Amino acid sequence: MRTGTAWFSGRDAALYSALLSVVAVLFVASLAIGRYHVPVRETTRILASRIVPLERTWTPQMENVVMRVRLPRLAGALLVGGALALAGAAYQGVFRNPLVSPDLLGVSSGACVGASAAILMHWGALAVQVSAFAMGLVSVAVASSIPGFFRNNTTPMLVLSGVIVSGFMTSLQGLLKYFADPLDELPSIIYWAMGSLGSVKAGEIKIVGLVIAAIMGVLVMIRWRINLLALGDSEARSLGVNVKRLRSVIVLCATLMTAGAVCVSGTIGWIGLVVPHLGRIVAGHDNKRLIPVSILLGAAFTILVDTCARNLTGSEIPLSILTGVIGTPMFVWLLFAQKTTV
Repeated sequence: MRTGTAWFSGRDAALYSALLSVVAVLFVASLAIGRYHVPVRETTRILASRIVPLERTWTPQMENVVMRVRLPRLAGALLVGGALALAGAAYQGVFRNPLVSPDLLGVSSGACVGASAAILMHWGALAVQVSAFAMGLVSVAVASSIPGFFRNNTTPMLVLSGVIVSGFMTSLQGLLKYFADPLDELPSIIYWAMGSLGSVKAGEIKIVGLVIAAIMGVLVMIRWRINLLALGDSEARSLGVNVKRLRSVIVLCATLMTAGAVCVSGTIGWIGLVVPHLGRIVAGHDNKRLIPVSILLGAAFTILVDTCARNLTGSEIPLSILTGVIGTPMFVWLLFAQKTTV
């Protein structure tokens, strides 16, 4: 006789398989779609030729577009979308607030300051990413230290500290824009802050991808513990949970993922806020299911948005514009569908 646990495992496997299939279809279709069209059949054969020997039926131009131009970009979309969605789901679970986003503690605004400063100093692309990552972590470190300074280590105080740091970093960002060259530096700063995957390189994805994948693995393995935090601090402690340590680990992992994603693509809004809500409609509120579902939905959503960004007009549209245009009405619908009260 099939037990309840086995039945749920089978249902989860079917759900994950369906979402993986959606991501795979979107991934291959996005590799084929573009100003230089590559047929889906040839795209699939180009990818498969890296695994098994196949007769060459495609041109060198097709292979170059698929493997060197679009593949790194779409790998970045997978990575960034999954990381931001997972970070959003983790933050919302830890802070028990469905309106929390991954930049709660100022990581995105701090990363923008770091990238803007590097652009003003005319550093290279890699240095811009490193500066963004480092400044994002500095912002979170400052926000995390403020509650200890006031001897008030409560969750509302931590959230308020994030608001303070985000506001300060936004002001610094405005100051850097003011001093930027309007013909050269300012457009680069604005474009980076609005998010894009156009400059993603394969080497960068390999390095950042390994880090983000490792952190994702940690959160996926301890995702059931987020359910304990959702019960409230007192009940979690009664179950033997070290609430402070567990919350710190989850926040640290989510923050590192967000910083890594931002240093790859710049700031992309709404993914970490909207996708976990969509995941709750698909998988429910249990974080054991919500976390994997959020990763897959975030990856699919980002691939779709990035494909639209590079194909809708003659010039590429920054990702935050599209995520805002799509995310705002979607979020209103999700709030209505879930009957969320705020």
